[in-house]
Amino acid sequence: MSRPEPRFPHDRRLLVLLVVGLRPRDLHLAPYLSSLAAEGRSGPLRTHLPAVTCAVQASMLTGRLPREHGIVGNGWYFRDLSEVMFWRQSRQLVQAEEIYDLGRATDPGYRAAKLFWWFNMYAGVTQSVTPRPQYFANGLKRFGLYSEPPELERDLVDRFGEFPFFNFWGPAAGLPSSEWIARSAAHVIESADPHLALVYLPHLDYDHQRYGPEHALSQQAVRDVDAVASPLIEKAREKGYEVLVCSEYGIEPVDRPVFLNRGLREAGMVRIQETAHGELLDCGASDAFAVVDHQVAHVYVRTPGHLASARTCLEGIEGVARVLDREAQKEHALDHERSGDLVVLAERGCWFAYHYWLDEKRRPDFAPTVDIHRKPGYDPAELFVDPKIRFPRLRMAQRLLQKKLGFRYLMDLIPTDPSQVRGSHGLLPSDPELGPLYLATPGLELPARPGAHELLFRHDSEL
Repeated sequence: MSRPEPRFPHDRRLLVLLVVGLRPRDLHLAPYLSSLAAEGRSGPLRTHLPAVTCAVQASMLTGRLPREHGIVGNGWYFRDLSEVMFWRQSRQLVQAEEIYDLGRATDPGYRAAKLFWWFNMYAGVTQSVTPRPQYFANGLKRFGLYSEPPELERDLVDRFGEFPFFNFWGPAAGLPSSEWIARSAAHVIESADPHLALVYLPHLDYDHQRYGPEHALSQQAVRDVDAVASPLIEKAREKGYEVLVCSEYGIEPVDRPVFLNRGLREAGMVRIQETAHGELLDCGASDAFAVVDHQVAHVYVRTPGHLASARTCLEGIEGVARVLDREAQKEHALDHERSGDLVVLAERGCWFAYHYWLDEKRRPDFAPTVDIHRKPGYDPAELFVDPKIRFPRLRMAQRLLQKKLGFRYLMDLIPTDPSQVRGSHGLLPSDPELGPLYLATPGLELPARPGAHELLFRHDSEL
């Protein structure tokens, strides 16, 4: 039986607000969102491995699993380049149709806005905004945005000031970035009137990783995001929008980093390149290495002959719960060519750190900096200032002065000991109350068509 064609009513308006890390257990701390849930419908939202930003967002927007859309994590090993890349932004990496592609195919006048969701660049939307630093020929970097249409960035900056990039990621990450995004989203809804508005509020993620989700500061972050979300939702509802609030994952407490690459190096499987600025992971020459992503890691093995020894090494590392070969990856829809030859899952309370050096004197120069592109794995220690720095504000002021004067500088503020991290995600939740959720305003129709249109609202079955 063929699938019915999706219907995109021209008079329908929908705001999808992605509040990162919000869990059913947290809802009592958010009075506005709680009232929205009581007025309409709410419940746990089931997810898949890996429960991380890019993979889950791709599933929400395509109605497909990682084996089909190819987004197997926030980053992976590009085998043809022999390089690890994280946080790429091109929509072309998603190997499936997205919901707005279906909308435009049904109605050429269909308008969608995509604000700070991932794989934003060149998506089939009428308005988009995403972080995009500018890199100068002299090595300096300036924070900025990429937008479609290009003049949208200037309009938003003129109205709301420069995007607070230091509050979007790094030791100062926090509420101002979500406030800026919410104000900008309300303006786009008011001025462009898209049929579908996809908005991403990030800041709840930060303190939940820093302190753990049950910490008082994390609970305050829930109250804060509630206050940020409420005027945006009210503006949307005034304009006749239905509203869906959801999250990608829930964050659970952790207290132990696990160093897969150090274990593989000690087993003689990781190759290191010695450089003037420290040791670099030589992926193409390594017999096996791990691309770590919170509580899930993709391990790439150079030849089939190294597979058994790599698996034996990984299974012997304390903090590893399970090692999935290609056959076992099918259970979790991770059997895609971009996935590692082995996928490693952490034990509860543990998470995977990317560190591969054994001597702190030989660490790479980017290790104590916020550098999401050169590190061959996710590094939540970028949310902290190194406690060994005696006067961190003075150090930061010196580095910012160097930046403003146009000098080369190293923003070396980040600890290379990641033991401070107290929250992580990536695994399936241990309890639905600790996982992602959805809230839907009254009367929001959940489409019955399997695929992208349905998956955006699914709550009664696995993604």
